[in-house]
Amino acid sequence: MARELIKGNEAIVKAALLAGCRSFYGYPITPASEIAEAAARYFPLAGGTFLQAESEIASINMVYGAAATGERTMTASSGPGMSLMQEGISYLAGAELPCVIADITRGGPGLGNIAPEQGDYHQIVKGGGHGNYRTIVYAPNSGQEMCDLTMLAFEVADRYRNPVVLMTDGAIGQMMEPVDFPALAVEAPVKSWAVRGNAETRGNLISSFHMLPEELERHERHLEEKYAAACRELVRWESWQTEDAGIVVIGYGIVSRILRTAIGRVREMGIRAGLLRPITLWPFPEEEIKRLAERVNGFLVVEMSNGQMVDDVRLAVGGRPPVEFYGRVGGTIPTTGELVDRIVRMSEVSHVRQSI
Repeated sequence: MARELIKGNEAIVKAALLAGCRSFYGYPITPASEIAEAAARYFPLAGGTFLQAESEIASINMVYGAAATGERTMTASSGPGMSLMQEGISYLAGAELPCVIADITRGGPGLGNIAPEQGDYHQIVKGGGHGNYRTIVYAPNSGQEMCDLTMLAFEVADRYRNPVVLMTDGAIGQMMEPVDFPALAVEAPVKSWAVRGNAETRGNLISSFHMLPEELERHERHLEEKYAAACRELVRWESWQTEDAGIVVIGYGIVSRILRTAIGRVREMGIRAGLLRPITLWPFPEEEIKRLAERVNGFLVVEMSNGQMVDDVRLAVGGRPPVEFYGRVGGTIPTTGELVDRIVRMSEVSHVRQSI
């Protein structure tokens, strides 16, 4: 494969196949429906399985079954469908089953609308299901990252035996951009722990059930160690113009792209602003934020929500310097102009604060 002009949603499917994924179980929902449509077209051509389940609850449990056999498998949905999957995701994490889940976020709560929003942050990053577990969460902001991070997600899911979520907004999913796909496909690894219905794997057991409290505690401590390793090894972010910045603006998904343009404009006005874009929403780049907090005058967090990631930024900063928030909701995407105005106002307040 070579460069192709393609929707972000479809790029996920082709990247999954190149990563050795051979089954997709899902239920269509806007703005993620092109993922199921492309999977229905391409997975059978690659000798894989596509099955449209009767619901998102069914699809995530089918993913559980396929993952237990050692197959690289995936599903995709949006906010309301992700809500239905939460119990299954908890079971996958508890049984240490790797899989990839794409969440192309839309407006909420309830049915909301089909426009892009980022209100799934709490549900996905904090773990919307029951129990003490984590999902590893990547936040693509381009068609190319829809490809690259999907391929990485399968490798990371297998390495940590854990669900990995690709969480981005409907704008990135629906946007068409040129994407460079790798020329060679990845061969999925053989997993010694899997249950494949043969004599060699007869003794393997896949379960999240631990009857005795001390057994469950040992299992949860094991999971904690794995999550701690993920925090040390997987954190990703992108910095732009932060070296001399007095104000650092933080955003992900489509917001980060608009912020980059806005920061370029305020730089032309003499305002030293920079961008920090989290690529992993969990683990979160809190150490980089702490490092920046030692020398910048303030942070501005921009989200298409009423303020969810901003809580993690404030925890990382610890009170100084100030962290301000700007959000749009309902599927409204902030404009470059309004973000320029917001950064300018914050810069003016920052100068007054310094003079005092």
